Amino acid sequence: MPDGTELRDAKKAFRAAARERRAAYHREHGAGAGERLRDIALEAIALPRGGVVSGYLPIEDELDPLPLLAAAIDRGHAACVPVVQGKGQPLIFRDWTPGTQLVPGVFGVSVPAPSAPEWVPDLLFVPLLGFDRKGFRMGYGAGFYDRTLAKLRAERPVVAVGVGYAGQEVTAVPVGLHDEALDWIVTDREAIRIER
Repeated sequence: MPDGTELRDAKKAFRAAARERRAAYHREHGAGAGERLRDIALEAIALPRGGVVSGYLPIEDELDPLPLLAAAIDRGHAACVPVVQGKGQPLIFRDWTPGTQLVPGVFGVSVPAPSAPEWVPDLLFVPLLGFDRKGFRMGYGAGFYDRTLAKLRAERPVVAVGVGYAGQEVTAVPVGLHDEALDWIVTDREAIRIER
């Protein structure tokens, strides 16, 4: 489907409904979800030996991946979180540990300070508003992850894992030409490997 007005409208409507669905699910099932996510992800997905794992610092009612990132660190991996550089640019990733000092970033999201080392992740745990079993996700609309995944995949193999609540699943996400598919989706209930 080409990117056009019809697709933009479909995505806008999808995002509004997805935010409501996520908020409702979070209220009912959010307690302990980060720990359930950690256990399911670590059982299903082999982290790259000695590799760099990225997550994200959760905002609003996003599923919290920080227990998973902390477990990756405990297993000897470097962990990092995304930093927005500016509109139309791919993300960069800065070192994160549970004690990392955070500073205000773009869109009011806290990020590691500019002095934190920069990493290139081998495996990315990616936030989302909704997902389908074909491996497509709906983000917030700025295209940061699609741009970043396209850039990383052009350089070398990386694994992209969508992270969300089971209640964020839909039959089909509206997809455009530049939407990057995921390799896995992990929820608070299951890990879904995407077959290509």
